[in-house]
Amino acid sequence: MADYANDVLVEPEWLEQHLDDDSIRIVEVDENPALYQEAHIPGAIGFDWRQDLQDQVKRDFLGPEEFGKLFGERGISDDHQVILYGDRNNWFAAYTYWYLKYYGHDNVKLLNGPRERWISEDRPTTTDLPQHPAASFHAKPGDDTIRAKRDEVLEALEDSHRLVDVRSPQEFSGELIAMPGYENEGAQRSGHIPGAKSIPWAQAVKEDGTFKSADELRELYGGKGVLSGDPIIAYCRIGERSAHTWFVLHELLGEQDVKNYDGSWTEWGNLVNVPIEKD
Repeated sequence: MADYANDVLVEPEWLEQHLDDDSIRIVEVDENPALYQEAHIPGAIGFDWRQDLQDQVKRDFLGPEEFGKLFGERGISDDHQVILYGDRNNWFAAYTYWYLKYYGHDNVKLLNGPRERWISEDRPTTTDLPQHPAASFHAKPGDDTIRAKRDEVLEALEDSHRLVDVRSPQEFSGELIAMPGYENEGAQRSGHIPGAKSIPWAQAVKEDGTFKSADELRELYGGKGVLSGDPIIAYCRIGERSAHTWFVLHELLGEQDVKNYDGSWTEWGNLVNVPIEKD
């Protein structure tokens, strides 16, 4: 598909033909979880990214045991292929894809295009909740080769890492802390991490939310000096848009050393005594 490095996308036509395939589990993860109740792909399991996928006490995601329990209780086993999609051009679907990869579940793909594409093409939807039996899902220890934490980002300021800020130009410049209508968890300061390249996530997709071709993506990121072979760390504000960019760089373009800094600007913009740049 479009000469991507890895076979990690499915088209709506394929998914519609496999709605009754019990070897797959379809999962919808939206920025606005209420959308799932209004309409979803038949058989799709709905996850609320804030209530289901986040620790409810500390700002972090679930540990491996909690993660495995959540997926198993929803009917997803170690053997299922997981197909993810959601609103906002698959931000939180890509985040959940990265999350699954972090915990060692490699049999996962992303729908090429968000729920809006599926609905606009008049494909089947339902309001019925799926009745999948409980299953056994075992999360492996977290893979820190794809996740960056703040100490590593601080170290990256001194070496040859490529930092990629995928937020809007207004957020990058410090004009806004958060774009109106976007999820905001409350950074105290605006700006960007010193040395970061500004490559908004939206530049990687077409108007319908499907991904641009591999050649177009290489031109986009290569033109900004990102595809140089050096380690890459992507960030946004809470980690979902940067997971989308991680997916593009690591999965579609095959860049090996790419990490998502899911602490992102919400963490960095609240830390004491860290450098910040404004344009």
